[in-house]
Amino acid sequence: MTNTASLFRPVASPRIIEGAYTPDQHARMLDVVRRNGPWSLILAQHFKSPEEVIATTSGAVPEGFTPTWDMFLSPVFRGYLGKASTALYPEIEDCFLNTKFLDLVRGYWGAKYATAENMLFNIQGPTQGGGSPHVDATRFRGISMHNTPVWLMNTMVKTGLFKRWQQKKAQVITWYYKGAIGGGFTYWPDGPQADPAQIKAPMWGRAVVVENEMMYHTAESNGPSAMRHPAGLSIDTVIGPDPQDPTGWQLTNDGQVIQRVPEKEFRFLIHWGADVYMDMTEMKRALDHTDDLSHEQVFDMIIADLRARGEKFIMPGDPMTDKGFIGMLTRVYDPGQPAIFPPEPEERSAA
Repeated sequence: MTNTASLFRPVASPRIIEGAYTPDQHARMLDVVRRNGPWSLILAQHFKSPEEVIATTSGAVPEGFTPTWDMFLSPVFRGYLGKASTALYPEIEDCFLNTKFLDLVRGYWGAKYATAENMLFNIQGPTQGGGSPHVDATRFRGISMHNTPVWLMNTMVKTGLFKRWQQKKAQVITWYYKGAIGGGFTYWPDGPQADPAQIKAPMWGRAVVVENEMMYHTAESNGPSAMRHPAGLSIDTVIGPDPQDPTGWQLTNDGQVIQRVPEKEFRFLIHWGADVYMDMTEMKRALDHTDDLSHEQVFDMIIADLRARGEKFIMPGDPMTDKGFIGMLTRVYDPGQPAIFPPEPEERSAA
């Protein structure tokens, strides 16, 4: 059987660039974020159950144990600036339809063609990092976030069965963070059982060109530890501008403030993603939909593989949401938590 940990290596090591966006571009994107919130947790947007979170990250839970949202809650929030190759806000269209980034990802892959596909952002105050190394949602011909939950796409990668249909992708991921404690980027370029690497803060406009769908990664802890677990944080918590601070932010539950985040502790990540095609033949195959997967085909292939492994199970009526079935797939295909983590960032006391 396939050693699933060996599958997770990007096409090339991340390439670091500086000054990814101009100061004007950064200011316009941040203005869009401030004007169009509040923004919900990443968990709230992409997952229907804690079991789906486990299937997407790494590590399994003991049989009979029921995971809860509290195991995964982290005050990291998300929104989108571009989807389906379309900028959602005209004032930042130049940031999304970015010829510099397209050149970078073509060069990263050695490919002829690339298309800007999506652009999202993560925003947060002080947060405990390192606990959920993961890969980003992987797309396949016929299978995407438009019709398929994230957990299933990532499980498809872990099986090693669907490489033929996998869309080649690359990202330019940029950070704006001036905090004094942590805030870097931790990643495992040689697979989750190998040594990690880190890009350390401060990172103001620093970016990486990377294939994050095939590389386990996570954020480093950032900010004062006393602020990393806001009291009252729930799956429904949102973040938006703090009306009492022109550059600050606030976390709220039903309008009730549970934490205020000053600008100096604010971490802003911009995730620009592209579809990459090595040549015209590959691009035509994707655009003509002549070799797309269906959900029926996906589950048929997974079921055949499970039976070849000797797994005993009853196929649920709705495998997309059945918690027991998701848990079984996690157990069978999970590559395991990364074996080695960097030390936590030092938190120096005031002199």
